[in-house]
Amino acid sequence: MKNFTYIDIHTHLNLPQFDEDRDEVIERLREQSIGAINVGVDAATSRLAVKMADEYDNLWAIVGHHPGYVDDEAFDEATYRELLAHPGVVGVGECGLDYFRSEKTPEHVAKQTALFRKQIELAIEFDKPLMLHIRPTRDTHDAYDEALALLSEYKKEAGDRLRGDSHFFAGTLEQAQQFIELGFYISFTGVITFAREYDEIIKTLPLDRIMCETDAPYVTPTPHRGQRNSPEYVGEVYKRIDELRTEDNVRKQILENVRELWQI
Repeated sequence: MKNFTYIDIHTHLNLPQFDEDRDEVIERLREQSIGAINVGVDAATSRLAVKMADEYDNLWAIVGHHPGYVDDEAFDEATYRELLAHPGVVGVGECGLDYFRSEKTPEHVAKQTALFRKQIELAIEFDKPLMLHIRPTRDTHDAYDEALALLSEYKKEAGDRLRGDSHFFAGTLEQAQQFIELGFYISFTGVITFAREYDEIIKTLPLDRIMCETDAPYVTPTPHRGQRNSPEYVGEVYKRIDELRTEDNVRKQILENVRELWQI
């Protein structure tokens, strides 16, 4: 791994919000020694993430089908198999369960679960980490419990080949600890710079299981609130975690976590 100042493990420079100035943003990242992993939400954005990883030495790709788009296009396994063979692809996702965007019906749950299973199985086969997107029904943690149950089922056979990150974590401390027991990391976004409900979880989890992300162009951290988010701002997430922890070299440990999981 190069000497990056920061690495944003979950961003979306592959989305239309960056169409007008994508190259300029990437150049600024290079100037600041910031690396970023672009995460696909469907076939087109996954392909673009791979193309960008091919062109820039500070970018990598994760390819997959977001659960919120389960009705928008069929999961083309052949496409993802082809993309997963690319050396710049470091994981599968973002995939999981999203009950926030639409009504949670048995049919909806079944479709999302089937899509999630396909991607879990690809990740195990290709020995790549999963980038989990888990968003529960409002005011509950149901999707976290269901995702944990599903991953536990696969863990029995897959062992260390099943691993990954629970992106934009918003579950309970107990659930975070369960993910860690399954071999997963927990990542936090810029929300932690302006919301205090994550503080105790961040203080309590093992530092060697924490990572930082922006989820740009969404959830812009303080002091950039009101602007489009960018991986340029991931340092604010690292700094907030450093404020909450007592250890020295927090940034260095988080970068080591990135290298360990994503092999970059």
